[in-house]
Amino acid sequence: MTGFDPEFRDLDHYIRAITERIWTDGRIADIARYYAADCVVETPGGVTRGADAVIAGTRATLAMFPDRRLLAEEVIVSGDAARGFHSSHRILSPMTHAGAGAFGAPSGRPVHVRTIADCVCRDNRIVHEWLVRDQAAIAHQVGCAPRALAQAWLDAGIAPGGAAATVAPPPYRNAICADPAAQDYAAALRATWDDAGPRALDASHARTVIAALPGGAMAVGRAAVAGYWDGMRAAFPDARLTVEHLVAAPRPGRTALALRWRLAGRHGGSGRFGAASGRPVRILGIAHAEAGAGGIEREWILVDEIAIWMQLLDPARDAATGPESSISTTMEETP
Repeated sequence: MTGFDPEFRDLDHYIRAITERIWTDGRIADIARYYAADCVVETPGGVTRGADAVIAGTRATLAMFPDRRLLAEEVIVSGDAARGFHSSHRILSPMTHAGAGAFGAPSGRPVHVRTIADCVCRDNRIVHEWLVRDQAAIAHQVGCAPRALAQAWLDAGIAPGGAAATVAPPPYRNAICADPAAQDYAAALRATWDDAGPRALDASHARTVIAALPGGAMAVGRAAVAGYWDGMRAAFPDARLTVEHLVAAPRPGRTALALRWRLAGRHGGSGRFGAASGRPVRILGIAHAEAGAGGIEREWILVDEIAIWMQLLDPARDAATGPESSISTTMEETP
């Protein structure tokens, strides 16, 4: 861990430790220590720059969910000190909607939500982050329809974003791992957007696969997981998928996989997101999976459906050739 404080054994330890300090111990000021002053944070709603924006977003989150905890489910690591380490951190957050903010008046309801944060780390700091939270799952649990919440955010002047397509490249080359399990997983995702369609999951996923889906939903079995992707293809039939980052990490009896991807296209079909609007959409997604001898056995697919709805409901996009990046005013998250 060249360039990092000697207390950190490896990047897994670094990510878990600083998350604990910032969130559990309430040391919000430590964000300035562990985030670079010029760090870039990309979310499905846009881009923020600088540690100050992360601090402000963290305070806004805690105002709404003051008892929020960040429970690490997995940290998948790649890279090195010379190029920059990369972590893909899957988090489950139990919390109570106890304060006013982006999700409306406090409902007092218990909430749990998943987030995946991909971070580039160099010299003891996070210099670039991609973060996807299941905002629709929060909406459902506090009593808001995702479509209605998206409209409320638009009415409040929050820009719809579009997965930050114009950010300069980070000081780290995203990995595309050659591990067979990783390559098979990426091939299956790509195949959902070609003529093979979701049938490709028959070759890549175990018959009894269990998947966490956007909106807090669960799918059990290949057909159920394929049904989710079938709905996405129906809504965005001309979308082009790009695999941006792909890593495999050995675990006892399994292989942990992290895959970050983007979709760009138009809302050309009816279904999951209502009647076709023809509006351009960009989607940033991150997925984790566990592969065993029979293929993908567990999967976590993270997409922010509120950000998608905002793009579909924004009339300013009617004449657009494609969504642009914007500065997000919604809550941010440390790793």
